[in-house]
Amino acid sequence: MKFKITLMAGIVLAGALGSTAMGDAHANKAVMAAVKARQATMQLYAFNISLLGGMAKGEIEYDAAAAGAAAASLAKLTTTDQSRMWPPGSDNETLGDATAALPAIWQSGSKAGAIGGDLAKAAAALEGAAGQGLDVLRGAIGPVGKACGACHEDYRKSKT
Repeated sequence: MKFKITLMAGIVLAGALGSTAMGDAHANKAVMAAVKARQATMQLYAFNISLLGGMAKGEIEYDAAAAGAAAASLAKLTTTDQSRMWPPGSDNETLGDATAALPAIWQSGSKAGAIGGDLAKAAAALEGAAGQGLDVLRGAIGPVGKACGACHEDYRKSKT
C-alpha cells in the first residue's frame, strides 16, 4: 500500500513538473517567435533605409520610382501593429545574445513607444518626399535616421 501511495505521488509530481516545463517551453517558444518577428521587421526597415540612404549619400543613383517604393514600404512597416513583438522578458538580460533589446524598453518612463511614433511620422513624411527629387529625399531622410538612432542609443545593446 505504501508503495502505491509513493508511486502515485511520484506520478502526480512528475505530471505537475512536466506540465510546468511544457508551459515554460511554450512561453519561451512564443517569446522567441516574437523576437524573430521584430528582428525581421528591423531587417525590412534597414533594407528600405539602406536604399534611401545610399541614394541620399550619392552611393546609389537616385531613382524616383525606387525611392518612392522603398519609402512607402518603410511607412507601412512603421504603422504595423508590433505590440505582440515586444513581450516582457524578451530582452537581452533574459535571452542573452538572442536579442540586443535592453530591458529599459519595458521599464517605467520608457520613451520607446514615443520614438516609434516619431519614426512613423518621419517615415510618412519621407514617403511623400522620396519620389520628388534627390534634394527633397535628402531633406526628408534625416528625421528617420534621428528616430532610429534615438531608439538604438537608449534601448539597444551596443555592438562594441
